Amino acid sequence: MSPAFIFYGLTLYKRLKPDARATLKARRMLGTSVPYRRLSDSISSLPALKCLHAVVLKEGLAHRLPLATKLLSLAVSLSPAVDYARKLFDAAPCRDSFMWNTLLRAYADLGPCEEVPVLYRQMHRDGLSPDPFTFPFVVRSCAVVSALREGKQAHCNAIKHGFGSNAFLQSALVTMYAQNGVISDSALVFGEMAFRNIVSWTSMIAGYVQNSVFGKALGVFRWMLDSGTQPNEVTLVSVLPALRGSECLTSGMSIHGFVIKLGFDSHLSLANALIAVYGRCGGTSVARYLFDGMPARDSVSWSTMIAMYEQSSEGINAIKLFRRMLTEKVAPSSVTLVSVISACAASGDLETGKWVHGFARNRGLDADVRVGNALLDMYGKCGSVDAARDVFEKLAWKGGVVSWSAMIRAYAAHGQVEAALQLFARMRYEGVRPNSFTYTSVLAACSHSGLVEEGMNHFESMREYGLTPTLEHCACLVDLLGRAGSLVDAYEFVKRMPSEPDVGVWGALLGACRIHGDVNLAESIWEELCRLGCSSVTLYVLMANIYAEAGRWEDAARVRDMMRGMELRKDPACSSVNADRRSHRDRERPLTRDESVTHVADKTDMSRCTVVDDVS
Repeated sequence: MSPAFIFYGLTLYKRLKPDARATLKARRMLGTSVPYRRLSDSISSLPALKCLHAVVLKEGLAHRLPLATKLLSLAVSLSPAVDYARKLFDAAPCRDSFMWNTLLRAYADLGPCEEVPVLYRQMHRDGLSPDPFTFPFVVRSCAVVSALREGKQAHCNAIKHGFGSNAFLQSALVTMYAQNGVISDSALVFGEMAFRNIVSWTSMIAGYVQNSVFGKALGVFRWMLDSGTQPNEVTLVSVLPALRGSECLTSGMSIHGFVIKLGFDSHLSLANALIAVYGRCGGTSVARYLFDGMPARDSVSWSTMIAMYEQSSEGINAIKLFRRMLTEKVAPSSVTLVSVISACAASGDLETGKWVHGFARNRGLDADVRVGNALLDMYGKCGSVDAARDVFEKLAWKGGVVSWSAMIRAYAAHGQVEAALQLFARMRYEGVRPNSFTYTSVLAACSHSGLVEEGMNHFESMREYGLTPTLEHCACLVDLLGRAGSLVDAYEFVKRMPSEPDVGVWGALLGACRIHGDVNLAESIWEELCRLGCSSVTLYVLMANIYAEAGRWEDAARVRDMMRGMELRKDPACSSVNADRRSHRDRERPLTRDESVTHVADKTDMSRCTVVDDVS
């Protein structure tokens, strides 16, 4: 027993000044035949526990292991903080496995905490063997703090002590390996399980989802159903993020049916997850129907629906819903604001973006890095470069590479090439590692300014940072060479590419041929594209325009006939205007040129028209 801790206990005893009755009661409780299990009935608060502890120290009873164990258990259950429990643990003259497990569990329940692996090693140094209850606490904590090495050591020790097949440990191991990105080891542990409960099934499904192995997550879910295990709310919430794309809409509706059948449709977390699924799978209208029918909504519900609109390119609806959210007095989170600001960026709604910025500033949410980066991106896309720079200067040191890349992109997109390249140089000087998006903006800036040599140098420097050029980077380089008139060099570069060029690369090369009027090279490229079975409407339109600008109308018509034969149609463009802080779009569906001609002809009385043979 530490003298300092005894002094602390006696001082505490004097400060609390328990009355004679309380002291007598405590002494009776602590007698030689004390019923320790009744202590939890008598102690219901941390101050009362401290009073009892002071009496224990004064009466010289702290050496009794059962009493020390009970005090530790009470300290853990009565206080969310572990500080007092840790003092009791450290002061105990001897410790059994129950005391170690009690403290390990307390630290593990705290969330991210580095203390559990440390305690586990100390337990080994003290010569105490862990029991089946020890390992799940250790592994669970290693999962939270991403301590893969310590988790593997605990796994090996568990096998060594004969506890490797413990169901609780195996479920914890599945989670630990998955959260550390070793999903293959998670699957290995899961496959070796002799008995799988709902916790282990859910852990494996969640592990696959966390590692973006969505197909296998759905496979495990179907396997679970085939085994006769009924999913619970947590299982359904875990599997829903695996549904992505329009092809998964039917599966989402099936799981929605499960939710209703099992009586979970009133659970808020599941309703929010279903809204997200329908939004991701192209069922935005169904998501909105579900949202409107919710008996209660929290901030997550609103944020999810707003995010679904933003991701579905329905920025105007996202902004409208945000205004309604504020009208209903629901406090938005930083996640909500990121979606709304991104919607403003996509729709070019600068005025609403400024208003949201002011809203965020008034509530202190603009200090959030994610909100700041969204604002920077919004101002850049809406053409307010000065406002973007103001946001950037406040974020530069904490926003990381995302902020630097967004500011470089804003400069490059608005013709401030010198500023973009200077900022890129400053970024590298400050030790911020550029990423793939950074180089896309830098190469685009060089392309628009005709800086061929500098662009080539930047392209080559990507390897200094371990970056492999993507098709987008190659398209930028082709555009750079093409704009400078080096069409042959650009074509040779495309042919040397290790991967198959995509529409962006071929489009950049054909666009350069159009700029310089090189119809012969364009035809060579087009013949090769036709052999490859090109089905890009963009490239067909571009080639038809090249022929048209060269006066080769029959060839242009032939390309357009090929488009019609393949049923390729270019999506018509649309526009919007901002007025009174609201964005307004055409209420009618935009018409293509061919549809417009037909539309006019249908409304014309042809009987009143006359044929003119000669206008000379």
